[in-house]
Amino acid sequence: MEKKKFKLFDAVLMSVVVVLVVESAAPAAAIGPSQFFWWGALLLFFFLPYGLISAELGTTYDDEGGIYDWVKRAFGRKWGGRADWLYWINFPIWMASLAVLFNEVLAQIFQIKIATPVGIIIELVFIWLVTLISCYPIADSKWILNLAAVAKVVIMLSVGALGIYHAATQGLANDFSGTAMLPKFDATSLGYISVILFNFLGFEVVATMASDMENPKKQIPQAIIWGGVLIAVFYLFAAFGMGAAIPSSQLSTSGGLMDSILLLVGHHNWFVVLIGILFMYTLAANLISWSPVLTMLHYMLLRTMIYPVFSKKRALKMECQSEQRS
Repeated sequence: MEKKKFKLFDAVLMSVVVVLVVESAAPAAAIGPSQFFWWGALLLFFFLPYGLISAELGTTYDDEGGIYDWVKRAFGRKWGGRADWLYWINFPIWMASLAVLFNEVLAQIFQIKIATPVGIIIELVFIWLVTLISCYPIADSKWILNLAAVAKVVIMLSVGALGIYHAATQGLANDFSGTAMLPKFDATSLGYISVILFNFLGFEVVATMASDMENPKKQIPQAIIWGGVLIAVFYLFAAFGMGAAIPSSQLSTSGGLMDSILLLVGHHNWFVVLIGILFMYTLAANLISWSPVLTMLHYMLLRTMIYPVFSKKRALKMECQSEQRS
């Protein structure tokens, strides 16, 4: 049976799924009007070169090891192993946080109180469902990721449109004058950079999927360029909608998307439930899109670094046992 492959359309949507993090839109908007300075600066000086570097590395070194293989080629296997571990260790923490967030959104949109034992069961089911789906090749799950990309676009466009409508009918909620949009460069303001930087990560995941693409030499750069443009537009549109309609004092850098939706809509209704369901779906899809890549990185680490060490030790042990017998 012929292995399923990503087409360019699938690769672009994959970029959107991996990089576009809808749950981080509200924390970025909590920065205030100066968020647009950081969006612009980091788009130009981080997002653009980062995307081009990922495209170059992904097409030049199209091994499945991804970031581990790139670092290993430059600095050796030990540094490749360290990079792999640092890259991977974020994932279980992120998975646990999204499982908790899934529970919170479920309780919020259906206005129910979930008991602690039931909540733990739901979180474990969420984690194991993601784990089981991730055991299959990523190309076999592309329909899940494509739907997630559409869901993320719907959420971001809804947030932006609601914010603009709210601002047009009731006025701007924040000061958008030139001076208000400039950063203060103090410790607090500079700390916000990490919020927006987090929203831009993930292009190296797309580059790692070269083996699942029909023509990776062309598709990886095209997917990163087109995906990057779409991601930037959706982020800025949603950020402007939130910033225009919701006072930054009512948003928190640790707050959730559903709180912002409720503030924009004004009350709980079917639309809030719909956005909540789409949001929960994207939480699972986020993990499904990242999990196979991180698994492959660990596999490459085991195959090229750790396994040879154990093999060498086993060979030495067998040699010693043979000498003792003789």
